[in-house]
Amino acid sequence: MLITSTPKYYAGVENQPVIRDGYPDLNALQQAFNRFIDGFRRRPTQSAQQTEAEQRNVALNRLRSEILDHAVAQASEPPGLFTLTVPTGGGKTFTSMAFALEHAKRYGMRRVIYVIPFTSIIEQNAAEFRKAFGEWGEAAVLEHHSTFDDGKLQNIDTKDKLRRASENWDVPVVVSTAVQFFESLFADRSSRCRKLHNIAGSVIILDEAQMLPPALLLPIMQAIKELAQNYRCSVVMCTATQPAVQAENGFYRGFENVREIAPKPTALFARLRRTTVQHIGTQTDADLLAKLAEHPQMLVIVNNRRHARSLYDAAQHLDGIFHLTTLMCAKHRSQQLDKIRGRLKNGEPCRVIATSLIEAGVDVDFPLVMRAEAGLDSVAQTAGRCNREGKRLPENSHVWIFAPEDQWQAPPELATQAAAMRLTAGEFSDDLLSTQAIAAYFKELYDLKGSELDKKQILPMHNKAGPSLDFPFQKIAEAFRMLESHMQPLIIPFDSEAEALIDHLRYADQIGGLLRKFQPYTVQIPEKALAALYKAGRIEPLNEKTFGKQFYALIGLDLYDDVAGLS
Repeated sequence: MLITSTPKYYAGVENQPVIRDGYPDLNALQQAFNRFIDGFRRRPTQSAQQTEAEQRNVALNRLRSEILDHAVAQASEPPGLFTLTVPTGGGKTFTSMAFALEHAKRYGMRRVIYVIPFTSIIEQNAAEFRKAFGEWGEAAVLEHHSTFDDGKLQNIDTKDKLRRASENWDVPVVVSTAVQFFESLFADRSSRCRKLHNIAGSVIILDEAQMLPPALLLPIMQAIKELAQNYRCSVVMCTATQPAVQAENGFYRGFENVREIAPKPTALFARLRRTTVQHIGTQTDADLLAKLAEHPQMLVIVNNRRHARSLYDAAQHLDGIFHLTTLMCAKHRSQQLDKIRGRLKNGEPCRVIATSLIEAGVDVDFPLVMRAEAGLDSVAQTAGRCNREGKRLPENSHVWIFAPEDQWQAPPELATQAAAMRLTAGEFSDDLLSTQAIAAYFKELYDLKGSELDKKQILPMHNKAGPSLDFPFQKIAEAFRMLESHMQPLIIPFDSEAEALIDHLRYADQIGGLLRKFQPYTVQIPEKALAALYKAGRIEPLNEKTFGKQFYALIGLDLYDDVAGLS
């Protein structure tokens, strides 16, 4: 009764619009979405008075419209498995949603579930969808991820229980993380499983599908097949770097009968090519610093935080130098990115040293990007930060891949991906981001991984259950972890707003809406690091009497600085 009454409760207490069960239906959302898209179509057309950059932008918007229209036309295809293979900048976020809404309407499907690999961009994508849905946006879109593990929370007030009950995904559009989505499918806890019945009859969009972890790839693929075959779901694998997991690619137990909804992906990649990608061999830190000094606007992406900090420390004498890391809270990173975008727009020196976090949907546009060796999918994401707005010619927009010095070698998982990339680069040096090169890369990667595509042997655990259905649910749930390291949130007193929230929680007897407000002020750190900080007296549990040791805050900012965040 609690779950089914939740929508009506919120319609009453929060003045949300009610159409059916407290939420606007998909038809209403599609109408609002189409009006939003039509606004883009009415933008200026090409004219002789425009600059070359403006003309290229108009042409890009026209191509995005072509891609969207073609995808929507494919929505009449029967439910099942689909791919949307569109280069970075092709508008795949809105195209996938347009397809999903039309497909759901045609086949009476109940909701759209948009699955994102990174927590860092879930709020950005959810905000874009809310804007596109106009007046229905706030009521229709559930943004479901949690910095804090709400399954472990105690002493939550009634309104929060109701709000979490609404997170059984009984809404028209859910935006969630891949961790939340897939770990729920393999979970043994009721807090994770209560949404499962509402996944049935959904259109599921897997954004950046290539980010699915290789060590869990076979169990994930089996789950996707099961949803499509027996639970009336359609699944859209949406990416610029489509993983070669179809049977026709020679992948053992690969997907079959997969339909592409983008128009001629190979031709699209040629039309949307905006960069020149090349491998430039080994680069010492001295080489990297020399290039940073030579180029006033440049982005360098390396594979670990220690390398990024070391380079930054050596480059502090340069004008417009910035450093980005996951040890900064989201509010801090957002402030830094605003400064970076401002300098890029104004033509001022802007040199950025970062880890891979900047590849995750961050809207920046550099004329030159250098990327330490990684997987080809990461290289493609990196290329999306170069000439993003199409204002320069491809031959003037460079992505240089380099091998770092031995002391900065990649961890084993990344090293395997880099090895597959190098093998691919040897064969496709002229066009490393072509659809053919990407397919070859994933084939190389999966060949190198071999039996490790189900590293924890989850499928055999399923198969052993037999007709008795005696599944080892707890063992499977423990084995299926998309994030191996156990991370814990630490609240940073970054500004006066964060300090006020911390003070509020110290004396609160209810959580209220505080969890969501804390999101911009948290840093995820390993459990061992949290324990060490606690032992050293550098962090404090907040309101331990009421909430136990569930919320920790950094004491002061001695261990947090403007350059690198938490040290």
